[in-house]
Amino acid sequence: MIFNGMLDIYSKALNETIQVERFIGKAFGDKQGPTFVVFAGIHGNETAGVFASKAILKTIKPKKINGTVYAISGNLKALKQNQRFIDTDLNRLWTPENIVSIKQKSNLSADEEELVALLDILNNIIVTGNPPFYFIDLHTTSSKTLPFITINDALINRKFSKHFPVPIVLGIEEYLIGPLLSYVNQLGYVSLGFESGQHVEAQAITNSVAFLKMALVVAGVLKKDDVDFIDCFNLLKTQSENQQSFLEVIYLHKIEKNEEFKMLNGFKSFQTIKKGVPLAVSNGANVFSKRNGIIFMPLYQKQGSEGFFIIRTIKPFFLRLSAFLRRIRVDNLLVLLPGISWLNRKEGILKVNLKVTKFYAKAIFHLLGYRSRHTDKTHLRLNNRERVAKTIMYKKEKWYSNF
Repeated sequence: MIFNGMLDIYSKALNETIQVERFIGKAFGDKQGPTFVVFAGIHGNETAGVFASKAILKTIKPKKINGTVYAISGNLKALKQNQRFIDTDLNRLWTPENIVSIKQKSNLSADEEELVALLDILNNIIVTGNPPFYFIDLHTTSSKTLPFITINDALINRKFSKHFPVPIVLGIEEYLIGPLLSYVNQLGYVSLGFESGQHVEAQAITNSVAFLKMALVVAGVLKKDDVDFIDCFNLLKTQSENQQSFLEVIYLHKIEKNEEFKMLNGFKSFQTIKKGVPLAVSNGANVFSKRNGIIFMPLYQKQGSEGFFIIRTIKPFFLRLSAFLRRIRVDNLLVLLPGISWLNRKEGILKVNLKVTKFYAKAIFHLLGYRSRHTDKTHLRLNNRERVAKTIMYKKEKWYSNF
């Protein structure tokens, strides 16, 4: 049964309890404008976003709002238990194939029921809401971290994210199957994940509040004068230690079924590491870093299947080059190469023969906006967010041109 009642949410960081429903809150402006949607608590042990969303909606008044703001609780059952998920990670279920399968089931797991409830809300907002649409997913991490943004690599996401003084991580969709934001991005809308800090830190709530205030202003829902915009900017700049670079994921240690994994103590996100450094213990043996880089989201909790990521900084030249190549649609030429064909041209999905991929540099596909996903033993599926992005919807927005 889908749970939609009132729920007590406890914050260990604040030693405080608040009550929320599926909708943490809704705010309808007196003036027409964007539709701004916040998801919080997709992982039930990450309550900072729930507290931040409730705090924001208490402070903004309809006469100040252009458009509509929704704040939505993610996994109510997991939030009630203060654990990441009940049966299956809700933030790994959002693939078109999974959704079709779940809709056809007669008996759903607790987390699948949550997906069905959220999907109905999402679809209703898109049908009834006024464009442009913005989707924000608030998270925290089990390790110490700087606040940061994660995005699927579409130019509309890059342009929006650049207005925040925090690191921006691209390419995580290549390593994770089924995040909510990847599903929203496939629909073509601006969608960002904001990781505000460690689960148990009060600062994570403060960072989320600052980010939401800034995001509402950048999206055009509020004006700078309506919030303490400069203070929020300076807070996030300080908390991120003046790091505002773009980075990309280059490695993931995926925890296999029945693997006994334990991260070694002392690592935090955005810490530089060297190749050969021991990072974790897996089934009694040390796991060493396979390359130089920056460790990202090391796992210090029981639930979760991603042990740690390694990321690296992207040079600004390559960001500019990729933007140019995407604008002129150079990827149309890829199908002229041996072993590459369109699986779905409209949605920007390529099919690549694995026998020939060794001849093509992965970086080339990334420049053109393609991220890989295995389909079977012989072929690779490459998805491009640019071809589905509703860029026209956002081109007239101030943030788009001020990038």
